[in-house]
Amino acid sequence: MPAIKVTDLKKVFKSKRKEAGMLGSLRSLTHPEYKTIEAVCGLSFEMEAGELLGFIGPNGAGKSTTIKILTGILFPTGGDASVLGYTPWRDRHKLAYQIGTVFGQRPQLWYHLPAIDTFTLFGKIYELDELVLKRRIGFLAETFEIGDLLEIPVRKLSLGQRMRCETAASLLHSPKLLLLDEPSIGLDVVAKQRIRDAIREMSKLENVGVLLTSHDAGDLEALCRRVIIINHGQIVYHDKVSNLKRKYLTSKLVEVRYAAEVNQDFQIYGMETLKVGRYGVKLRFDTKNTSVDLVMSRLSEKGSLVDITISDPPLEEVIARIYEEAA
Repeated sequence: MPAIKVTDLKKVFKSKRKEAGMLGSLRSLTHPEYKTIEAVCGLSFEMEAGELLGFIGPNGAGKSTTIKILTGILFPTGGDASVLGYTPWRDRHKLAYQIGTVFGQRPQLWYHLPAIDTFTLFGKIYELDELVLKRRIGFLAETFEIGDLLEIPVRKLSLGQRMRCETAASLLHSPKLLLLDEPSIGLDVVAKQRIRDAIREMSKLENVGVLLTSHDAGDLEALCRRVIIINHGQIVYHDKVSNLKRKYLTSKLVEVRYAAEVNQDFQIYGMETLKVGRYGVKLRFDTKNTSVDLVMSRLSEKGSLVDITISDPPLEEVIARIYEEAA
């Protein structure tokens, strides 16, 4: 049975139209008019148990709305969804014992208390035996490297430290599914890596499924094998992360270093010059029009090569292009 099964899911919001001026404001009070916003427009997808699935899109695409429906916070306007065999908006209480959630901009830890106090409270809420809770906290403290942070008031923790504690708290009751909404937002490189490593380790050890929304392409590359991209409430791409670059961006980046100084007007036919230094250049070419062999040959003709690197463009560029095509 899939961990998540979504069929033709829809969510429509109504908002009151605002009119300018005093008369317009009065008319809005006495004869209000409403406009509808389709946040989710017929989504259908499945996620297998233990899978790490990326669920991304630009701001306003419908990601958070979908997550809230899957956790039972919101009722859908139409369609159906099953999460671990439960209908979220009908079985929210039962489902809460089986899932964990982390909303990057909405903390669940008590701000003025040490994280251990929130952990203890959650243990009572989830009806965990005291000995079981103690062992679980010890295990999570080791996995997320937060043993020395649990007794410190949350307000005194750095953002990276707090997010590690937040994620650990969401796993306290051993859920089968973790829904992460922007867990790495605002974190530095080291903090992001620690969060990713810990999530990957938990998924491996306990077969925890992870549905991840993030604007950070590094999260997708590090954690997810498959990605769903939505825009305007609809799926615009659904495939393996590894296929994103091959399918949507055929350009390659080339960084070259020569033994001798290069001319500042350095140009090669069939390639775009991005940057010229004293001994090195950075270029871009399209594999549909220019082969790698031809690129190597033309670069060699310009001088003696000391070093050369050919790489794919950043994943952010690929995702940005998909967003633009779906706009």
